[in-house]
Amino acid sequence: MGVEIIEASLENVEELKRLFMGNLEANPSYISHGEVQMGVGELRLENGEFQGYIAPNGSAMWEKYIKEKISGSDAVVYVAMETGKIVGFCVADIEEDGADPFGMVCDVLVLPAGRGVGVGSSLLNKAIEWLKMRGIKDIYLESGKDNHSAHEYFEHRGFCHVSNIYKLA
Repeated sequence: MGVEIIEASLENVEELKRLFMGNLEANPSYISHGEVQMGVGELRLENGEFQGYIAPNGSAMWEKYIKEKISGSDAVVYVAMETGKIVGFCVADIEEDGADPFGMVCDVLVLPAGRGVGVGSSLLNKAIEWLKMRGIKDIYLESGKDNHSAHEYFEHRGFCHVSNIYKLA
């Protein structure tokens, strides 16, 4: 797979939106509290458990989010390009609501054909490198509670489970 990792531009927004929203439609387990808090997803209590769904205006909210990340100085969006098409992307940003700034890997998404061949690792490595070059020592990520394959991948990459998020029903 001949993949090039580059910084996203505003010209990539529509393709990124199609990729992200298509993934949510196919994999609602990807929806975490992050998507809910930014209005992209919503949670519904079913049989005592929250299930994730795309919010009615989720596509517009995600477009707003990704444009801000691409344009912002405290965030970066990397895309994996193959033959002129985006096959994956990663979003990272710097948060400053703690004692020291910390990094957040907000999204890592790779199309199924690109999984298991290093695309996700290349994207994640670039994001981590970007954060470290800005003096960030603590790097976090969050993932939907039922996105078990992603959890295994992140643990394999050196991330450790540190907390759970709860929502009042």
